[in-house]
Amino acid sequence: MKLNLISLYPYKLLRTTHIKNGVIFCIFRGLSTVDIAMNFLSHYYFDREATDCYFILGTVLPDLLKNADKNIILHPEKLHHPNPAINSIINGWNKHLDVDRYFHSSNFFATHSHQLKLLLGPVIEGSPVKPFFLGHIAIELILDNLLITTGKITVSDFYDHLKNCDNKVIEEFLTFAGLKDNTVFFRFYEGFKKSGYLHTYEETQQIAYALKRICMRIWQDPFTPTHENLMNAVLSDYREQLLPQFMTIYTEIEGKLIAK
Repeated sequence: MKLNLISLYPYKLLRTTHIKNGVIFCIFRGLSTVDIAMNFLSHYYFDREATDCYFILGTVLPDLLKNADKNIILHPEKLHHPNPAINSIINGWNKHLDVDRYFHSSNFFATHSHQLKLLLGPVIEGSPVKPFFLGHIAIELILDNLLITTGKITVSDFYDHLKNCDNKVIEEFLTFAGLKDNTVFFRFYEGFKKSGYLHTYEETQQIAYALKRICMRIWQDPFTPTHENLMNAVLSDYREQLLPQFMTIYTEIEGKLIAK
C-alpha cells in the first residue's frame, strides 16, 4: 500500500476534511518549526559513496520541496541544462523517483507497514490517528534509524553534501524547472540544514517522537503520555526484530537500480 502524504509541512492542521484512496485531505496553517520526518537517509544510502553534492541534493530534493510547500509541483525529469551541476540535480531527482517506486511497491514495505499498523493500532486506542498512517511512516523511520545505528551511513556526511551546494545553482535549477518564487523553499531549506534534525534518529526513542511530530501537523494532541510510552515499546521491539533482515530491502532496490 502506498500512502500519499498531503500538506504535512510546514503547516499545522486546522481541520481534516476526508480520506480517499489512502490520501488524507486537510486544511492547514503555517508552522515555523523545521523538525521533519521522512526517509531522507534511506535515499542517501544508495549514493553514500558519491562525491557530487548536487547529485546527492537531487536524490532528496523532491521531498525537501514537498515539505517546504505542498503547492510546489515540479517535473524536471526530462530536462537538460548546459550547467553540469544542474544536470546532476536532475539525475539525482530521477534516482529519487526510482527508489520511491521500488520501495513502495515492494513486499517488504507492504508486509512491515501492515504489521506495524496491527501492532500500533491497539496501543493508540482512543487516538484520532489512523493506524495505517503510523505503519507507513514508522517503517521508514525505523529503517533510517537502523542505517545510522549500524554504521551504514553517517548523517554528518549527508549534511556536508547539502552544505557544499551553492544556493545560486539550486536557485538556477528551480527557475529552470519552473518555480517562480523560491522564497518559501529556501527559508525551509536553510532551517533544515541548520537544525541537523536527522541526527536525532540515532536515538531509537526518537522514532516515536518523530511520529508524534508528524501527527501533530494533522491531528491536535494526537497522543496521551500513555500512548507515547506504549508506542516507544512497540517500535523498539519491532526495530530489534527487523535488525537482522532490514538490509534485504536495500539489496533488492540496488538490484533493480542496476538492472534498470
